[in-house]
Amino acid sequence: MTRGEFDAEGFYDALDAQRLGRGLNWKQVASESEVSASTLTRLAQGKRPDVDSMAALLAWSGLNANDFIRRPGKAPRKAEPLAQVAAILRGDPNLSKEGAVALDALIKTAYERFRQG
Repeated sequence: MTRGEFDAEGFYDALDAQRLGRGLNWKQVASESEVSASTLTRLAQGKRPDVDSMAALLAWSGLNANDFIRRPGKAPRKAEPLAQVAAILRGDPNLSKEGAVALDALIKTAYERFRQG
């Protein structure tokens, strides 16, 4: 199995495009995303972000982390529908954490019951 690799350069380029599209400088990006300026400098140097910084930058930019995972010789994978539902439920601001977990459990149970094959 080929391990996926994170395309840090592509991620930085996409962030830069987002920054330019919003008419911001990097200091403003740091402030809005709540990521340190030094983290952004490291990204510009081709270094990978830590997971919390990456999450903050993805949330700020609206980018999708999966778009920056490279698997040589393989087409990008799509998340399973249940994984997508779980992520949507946990990201829903109208649900408490407990509510999202409960709905996720219900959906998984129903899915197993009605899955074909």
